[in-house]
Amino acid sequence: MPGPSRSPPALALVTSACLALTLLASMGAVAGKVGTRYQPTWASLDSRPLPEWYDNAKVGVFIHWGVYSVPSFGSEWFWYDWIAEKKDKYVDFMKKNYPPNFSYQDFAADFTAEFFDAKRWAKILKKSGARYVVLTSKHHEGYTLWPSKYAYSWNAKDVGPRRDLVGELADAVRSETDLVFGLYHSLYEWFHPLYLADKSNNFTTRSFVDNKIIPEMKELVTNYRPEVLWSDGDWEADSAYWRSCDFLAWLYSDSAVRNTVVTNDRWGRDAQCKHGDFLNCQDRFLPDVPPSKKWENAMTVDRESWGYRREAQLQDYLSLSDLLALLARTVSLGGNLVVNVGPTKEGTIAPILEERLTQLGDWLAVNGEAVYHTRAWTRPNDTLASNVYYTQSADKKTLYALVLDWPHDNVLKLASPRLRAPNVTMLGHGALEVAINSVIEIKFPNAHKLKNKTAWGLRISGLLP
Repeated sequence: MPGPSRSPPALALVTSACLALTLLASMGAVAGKVGTRYQPTWASLDSRPLPEWYDNAKVGVFIHWGVYSVPSFGSEWFWYDWIAEKKDKYVDFMKKNYPPNFSYQDFAADFTAEFFDAKRWAKILKKSGARYVVLTSKHHEGYTLWPSKYAYSWNAKDVGPRRDLVGELADAVRSETDLVFGLYHSLYEWFHPLYLADKSNNFTTRSFVDNKIIPEMKELVTNYRPEVLWSDGDWEADSAYWRSCDFLAWLYSDSAVRNTVVTNDRWGRDAQCKHGDFLNCQDRFLPDVPPSKKWENAMTVDRESWGYRREAQLQDYLSLSDLLALLARTVSLGGNLVVNVGPTKEGTIAPILEERLTQLGDWLAVNGEAVYHTRAWTRPNDTLASNVYYTQSADKKTLYALVLDWPHDNVLKLASPRLRAPNVTMLGHGALEVAINSVIEIKFPNAHKLKNKTAWGLRISGLLP
């Protein structure tokens, strides 16, 4: 896959650690209490309650930014596809544009970020209506956006912008109200010699994890206190190799963010779509029915890539209507939608990406009541009007309908809600006329009177139990 994970064939099988030992799990304190200590087993770790802020947030923004933003061609997997896969597209690109001895590391000097303004980014992110932000602190290339002592000269302080990009954005995001800072971190690195050595040993050795990954993640968490830690790059080995349970037990029990942090499920190929605070089973994960636990749909505005692409065409970008359809489907099933943008090597968010985020924020400013703090209803969408998706308030007293298409003859016909005292309000507009016959008929106002022209949120009260 081209985004946060694209899984090459697994090369080795290892015995899984983090066994779900109920006995060990029961040794921990009562889940949710301050001072709870978690054992390094999946049973114990999975007993941790999901911090409520995350379930309420519903909308986030992903940011894929790194050395791959310099060639900004194909995808953020540029280095791997050029060197390991030797794909013609990338080999030809390099032959046409760079000298024969040019290496991927040579791109780093041009990762300048001279126009990067963390405060401006934070304003854009706030305007998007997102409640949390996830920045790629390190992708599979191994280049860190913070001055990690475990990345030697392969970090943004030593080469390229010569700045602590993670620190600058963390401070700026936290200066905005109702905006949570999070970080993506890749466990594996395509060409790190310690990783390749462990891999050649069928993952029976763990030099890369013990000397690089565990101390690096602890450095990242300790220095920047992310409240989302979005793990990736796990798929070639089980969680035993990655020491995932050991790290998560520390994160949940001893770190500064132990009471608020959330993590996804990419901690080993045995953990995917099973463990972690929320599920992210694959890129653009959008199930047909609500999964067994909280989940997230990580997707990108550029249909082809998570990193910035100079060759992208207008049709490659999702429209606002596309985004709202994904949002409606996701929240109707109880999920969060995290929308990815890829900045340029200079540190700017391309105008078309800023526009999409701003449009999303403008829509949420009117209709956010039907999104934030909501939960899945008994069914995700209407059985008669399939373009209508439902959410409900956390107290289950109010139903919301997200209407994606304008109804024929200005009358919306619904089959799902059971009403005793019809009361329907269009968010941002006002009360609507309702008639109950064999179906519920809701009279829409004249479209020219409405602020938003794409998708509409309805508040519905008077439901029968």
